[in-house]
Order: sequence, then structure tokens, then C-alpha cells
Amino acid sequence: MSLENKTIYFTRGVPPVEAFPTQQLQECAATVLEEHSDTVLQYHPSIGYLPLREWLAQRHAAQPQEVMVGNGSLELQGFLAELLTSPGDVVFVEKPSYDRAITAFSKKGLEVVSVPLEGDGYRVDALEALVKEHHPKFFYIIPDFQNPSGITTSQAKREGLIKLAQQYDFWILEDNPYRDLRYWGEEIPSIYSVQQALTQDEGKGKVFFFSSFSKLLSPGMRVGYLIGPQDMLKKVAKIAEDAYITPNMLSQGIVSDYCRRGWLEPGIDRLRNLYRPKLETLIDALETHMPQARWTKPEGGFYLSLYLPPEVDLEHFRDQAHEKGVVLSDGNGFFADNDGDSFLRLPFCALSSEEIREAVKRLGLIMQAANRE
Repeated sequence: MSLENKTIYFTRGVPPVEAFPTQQLQECAATVLEEHSDTVLQYHPSIGYLPLREWLAQRHAAQPQEVMVGNGSLELQGFLAELLTSPGDVVFVEKPSYDRAITAFSKKGLEVVSVPLEGDGYRVDALEALVKEHHPKFFYIIPDFQNPSGITTSQAKREGLIKLAQQYDFWILEDNPYRDLRYWGEEIPSIYSVQQALTQDEGKGKVFFFSSFSKLLSPGMRVGYLIGPQDMLKKVAKIAEDAYITPNMLSQGIVSDYCRRGWLEPGIDRLRNLYRPKLETLIDALETHMPQARWTKPEGGFYLSLYLPPEVDLEHFRDQAHEKGVVLSDGNGFFADNDGDSFLRLPFCALSSEEIREAVKRLGLIMQAANRE
């Protein structure tokens, strides 16, 4: 099929339909409904489905009572923010950061302060200065293949962040839904697991770990989870109970059955093989068609960030791209201070390699025309 007149959407970080293990999930659903219908079709404590919590605890070297499973990680983040903060409190995010998290924190009346990023994560000098100035309640961070930049935080900075959080008494909200989707390079331990190695005394941990099955199985199933201190999770579970009484037990049961059959790791390998060529194509296309711009080179995940030359007007560039059949997100949404005037997030997983190459080719022609003006 020719791409000549096709509109290409370089916007949302969604998996393609072929990423879904549909037949396996159908088999799991049938098994769960046959064997566990009394549980998954009934009201249930808001902390989530115990077999799945046990499996996740083993995977993350935690205890089941330290794991809560809910209706997506973003909602769990909202519940935790409600517990940890009051309107007017200061919280930190990376610059740039996940736009929906920024929106959620702002809607709770929190002052959202940005911590600048560099190639291996947050800027150390900037973070410590901002902590001393603002005394945040928490720092929301996406350390692996960050949304939207694709940047991964180094192990040294993960260790430094834990020590800083203990010194200045703020929480770390580690959002890590992409870490299993590493396409090359060596894995870095999660901040949560680094904390476990550094902090032996119970009660001194300052990290909450969030993730979900949206990028590994299906976003429509709405299964996310939170790992943290047991006493705090009890309070989060009460907030969740007051919000929705019971979580989606059927989805949690299906995910639990899928994981317990040993299908998750082979499924992740399949996703890596599906997505890796797309990222390689995107980087190659940028080098070919947009050498004047600069971009990150992520080792995994869903996103690459592109920075246009300062002389290029981003709003005009996006308008021109739309006219040429390439739809781009507004980069300002990823900045708490709306400082995204040259920034574009390029999600690559939902597009074919051919669509990626064609879209970047069109963007390159627009940039060439802008440089001649």
C-alpha cells in the first residue's frame, strides 16, 4: 500500500494491534472464569488479586503485603499523591516529563517544579539546589527509557537520588512501565531495587515503585501496580476503596494466569523483536533526513525526543507537518513550565518502519524549506 497520501500520526505512545497476545489472553480468560469466577466476578479488597500480588512480589523481591494492584498505574499515582500531599505542596518532575502526571498533580493543587534532564538523567546540581529551595514532598521520575525523552537515568544518579531523599526527607515515585523493553545495552537496577541494596534497615525506604501491564500486554485491561511500605499501602488502599470500592478483578485474574503460565518473558522477547527495528529505522531516518536537529538515542522503550534548531518555529513546523500528512504532539504539554518550544516527542512503536521513514522524510523536507526562508 502506498504511503504517498496517508496521514501518519506521530503522537500517541500506544502498542500496535499485533503486539497483543490475544489468543493467549482468551485462553487465560476462559480458565479464570472457569476456575476462579467466585473471586474475579465478586467485590474484592482494593489492594488487589492476591495471586497476582504474590507473583509480582516474587518478581521484585518484595513481600505480597508490599504490593497493590489497581486500575492502571496513573490512578494509583493519584491516590498516593493524595496521601502524601496537601494543596499548595511542592512536588518535582523531570523536565520534560509525562504530561498526564503533570496534569494530575496540578489538578490536585500541587506546585509542580521541573528538574532539568541531561543525557544520563537529572542534573545533580540542579536537583540538590531545588530540593534545598522548595523542600518537595516527592520527586516523580521515570528512570528507564523516560516518557517523553527516552533517556535512562544512570545507576550513580539512582544511588545519589536515594541518598538525597533520605537526607532531605522526600519520597521518590519511580514510574517504570518501560524497563522490560530494553532493545540493546545493559540493564540498570530499578531505583527500588537499588534502595533495597543500600537500605537494610526496615522503615528507611523512600521509594514507591509503579508499573503496569499496559505496554507488555494491553492498555485496555487497566492493570497497574504499586510497591512500597506496607503501612503506606494500607492507607492508599483505603483511598482506592473510597474511590471505586473494588478494582477490576477479572483483568487482574487474566494477567495473573498469563504470568503464572510463564508466558510473560517470551512475550517480552517478542515485543523487543517487534519494536527494535522500528527504533533503528527512526534513528537512521533522522540521521538521513534531519541532520540539523538533535535527538536522544534511547536503548529501549516507546519514545525518542527530537529538538529542532532554535531558528525553527515549532508551532509553524507542526502546522506545516500537518499539511504534509504528519500529525505531531504539542511538546509544551510535557513541560511543567511550558518550556517546550523546540521539543517533539516521537513515539515509534505503533507505526511500521515504512511509516516512520516516510514521516521523517516529510519532516526533513519541511525543515529544509524552513532553512531556506
